[in-house]
Amino acid sequence: MYDVNEIRKDFPILSREVNGKPLVYLDSGASAQKPQVVIDAINTAYSHEYANVHRGLHYLSNLATDKYEAVRGIVQTFLNAKHEDEILFTSGTTEAFNLFSYAWGVPNLQAGDEIILSVMEHHANIIPWHFLRERHGIVLKWVETDVNGDLDPQTVIDAITPQTKMIAVTQMSNVLGTVVDVKTICTAAREKGIVTVIDGSQSSVHAPVDVQDIGCDVFAITGHKLYGPSASGAVYIRRDRMAEMRPFIGGGDMIRDVTRETVTYNDAPHKFEAGTPGIVQTIGMGVAIEYMMGLGLQNIADHERMLRDYAQTKLSGLNWLNIQGNSATKGAIFSFTMDGAGHPHDISTVVDQKGIAVRAGHHCAQPLMQHLGVTATTRASFGLYNTTEEVDKLVDALELCHDLFA
Repeated sequence: MYDVNEIRKDFPILSREVNGKPLVYLDSGASAQKPQVVIDAINTAYSHEYANVHRGLHYLSNLATDKYEAVRGIVQTFLNAKHEDEILFTSGTTEAFNLFSYAWGVPNLQAGDEIILSVMEHHANIIPWHFLRERHGIVLKWVETDVNGDLDPQTVIDAITPQTKMIAVTQMSNVLGTVVDVKTICTAAREKGIVTVIDGSQSSVHAPVDVQDIGCDVFAITGHKLYGPSASGAVYIRRDRMAEMRPFIGGGDMIRDVTRETVTYNDAPHKFEAGTPGIVQTIGMGVAIEYMMGLGLQNIADHERMLRDYAQTKLSGLNWLNIQGNSATKGAIFSFTMDGAGHPHDISTVVDQKGIAVRAGHHCAQPLMQHLGVTATTRASFGLYNTTEEVDKLVDALELCHDLFA
């Protein structure tokens, strides 16, 4: 039984008021709130268990190392990776894609090689490949969504040419909520020896993920969206692709031996994790993922699907609200503009007075904004703790907003 009211009690911030109103937090797509178990784990790690990892034989160092390294197995289970050493820790998806761009892209791509991107990508899955375009002559090739915001996998497959060396797509749009059939894309790409990079920042929050079933080479997740701390994350990279990578950040822990003349690198994954890592952040991320798995990833997906359907019905009834993307398989994310409202920031400001947190702007997805023909949208994004009552409060606030601007 998924009891959302009981689950809400695990999140202390949800009991507070904003502007004299109970907080309605509909900005989980940007960053999710944290359950008490994660807050406690962070406090315990700093208050009673903190030491640097991998570099000491004393009790606290061993304890911190054990807890830190245990998270690799937690992420392996969460993503159903085949091997634990296919999991690298990062500060989030942005670092993950930059890491792969430098560590794999630079030594393995050459001028004229193509990378296929969808127009829905977050900037984190665009800018690292632009670096390759600017500095190494790599060609970026774009594919677009249809009128409903769906990305037909065949559109991606049809864009493949003999020069295509990599495909980078999101599994779930952070703006439209569109869910992409990445398995079909990855299957076709693997047959042609093309590397596949999947942005799982949103999808991993809302539904179970199986990277072996997807068949991708790279799959990145972000801890702060998974109800964990900021500056935490992980990336799955298949062993054979990791073997093609070279380190791009040098320092402690990623080496075996250093002399004046030579360097011998550590084994993966430590080969790609230089310096003192986000120890406590990573431990907190592991606790957050275990919290989600304890609730049941499919239970979370079912609850959010119910919220999506309820919100779709309610928001679609507002004929002055322009919902961007109408995919039948979308997740619980709604981006919209409003007739008469000057800017999405105006909408966000008004509903904030009702204690409702939504996000306004281009959502780090400017190519998608250009494709949609808008400069910005207001976005309401739902999480495992949201309720239908909160959807109703959002609708009431939007009606007030429309009355003000009409």
